[in-house]
Amino acid sequence: MSALTAYHLVALLLLALGIYGFVRRKSLVGMLISMELMLNGAGLSIAASGQLTRADASLAQLSSLLVMGLAAAEATLALAIILVVAKRFGSASAQDITELKG
Repeated sequence: MSALTAYHLVALLLLALGIYGFVRRKSLVGMLISMELMLNGAGLSIAASGQLTRADASLAQLSSLLVMGLAAAEATLALAIILVVAKRFGSASAQDITELKG
């Protein structure tokens, strides 16, 4: 097994763990952590592909930085939403906020 295949398998494992955690978690913070796992898997796959193939390594590094920036922006926005939800509903559980105000 080549190194590229090993990196892609680890990235796939991170993606699968993130999807499983997102589906199974009941708290919004747990869902946020699962989203971060999925984005980290994508960044790892991009960086490994850029370093271990004939593709331009600097382009892969810039793409990985874009994924990390996206993850940081997503985490900031999601934490702000979680704080507002927790303040309004008194809980950060996803099941407590399923009812819409009529």
